[in-house]
Formats: sequence, C-alpha cells, structure tokens
Amino acid sequence: VQLQASGGGLVQAGGSLKLSCVASGRTVYDHVIAWFRQAPGKEREFVAAIRRWTSSSTNYADSVKGRFTASRDNAKNTVYLQMNSLKPEDTAVYFCAESSRVSRVAGAYHNWGQGTQVTVSS
Repeated sequence: VQLQASGGGLVQAGGSLKLSCVASGRTVYDHVIAWFRQAPGKEREFVAAIRRWTSSSTNYADSVKGRFTASRDNAKNTVYLQMNSLKPEDTAVYFCAESSRVSRVAGAYHNWGQGTQVTVSS
C-alpha cells in the first residue's frame, strides 16, 4: 500500500485542520493506519492510530486526546485526522503509515507517506 498525507497548513492557535491519508494499492480497511508527527530536532512521535477491519477503534497520544479524532472512510480509501484546538506545540510534519498491529513505536509501521506540514501560530 502507498500512502499520501495532505491537508496541512498554517493555522492560528485554537484553530482546526483536517488531514487526509489516501491509500493506493490496497485498502485502508485491511491495515492499522497511524499518524505520527516530527518537529524539527525531535524524534518522530505517535499521534493516533485506527484499527483495521470492522473495529475502527482508535488510540491517541495523551498530548492530543480530546482534541484530535482519527476516522476512516472505506469508500474513499482514506483515513482522516481531525485536529481541533490546535496549539503551537502541535507544529510538526505529520505522516501516516500502515501496520498489521497497533503500536506507538514508529518502527512497527511501514510505507510511510510523504508528510504534510502543520504550523500553528501563537
């Protein structure tokens, strides 16, 4: 599966953005899809993951819980990350990736898409 993230941009603190991760080659239904982010000079960190098949349950990093929501549209073969109440510390390049299991470790994921830049101004 190939993944492509998009939807990033510049937003003021408190604003919202919705990222998209479009898959080609295979369906998002059959994969755990996770969002990670990487700020300059920092390691890539887990943001959210959505389980595969009929589950669609989600996991979130504590830093985004209650503000970010991951969802999946099987018909569009796309996973979304709705980001609300954005903070300057959310500024990073956001990536999506796939795995066969849920993990918060980047090494468990494959087929990293090209990231999308999110910048939150204070």
